[in-house]
Amino acid sequence: MSTVLLVEDSTTDMEIMSRYLQQLGFSVVLAKSSEEAQSKLELQKPNLIILDVILPGQSGFELCREIKTNPDTSQIPVVICSTKDTDVDKLWGSMLGADAYLPKPVQANELVRTIRQFIK
Repeated sequence: MSTVLLVEDSTTDMEIMSRYLQQLGFSVVLAKSSEEAQSKLELQKPNLIILDVILPGQSGFELCREIKTNPDTSQIPVVICSTKDTDVDKLWGSMLGADAYLPKPVQANELVRTIRQFIK
């Protein structure tokens, strides 16, 4: 079973996306901050990371850069899912290594299509 690390501080968004992922058969690991996500990454390497940008403490952009520059985690696909969805935000996410960028509120079919690009 493939595992997805979902980094999201909004309880509502976390529940919605977690439910979508579980319905697709994924094991979901939850984190509400970049720091919690980093702790969980040390314990287990997921097959994919879904990452919010606006998080308490370190931003999702900063965490994405750390994930992509760390040899232990650089191969894990990162999908940014955020309310920050201007062209500049998308460009910034791409420059920091994000593999995909989805605007919130996320649509189930778009989330599924994006994840399937990275997890067969």
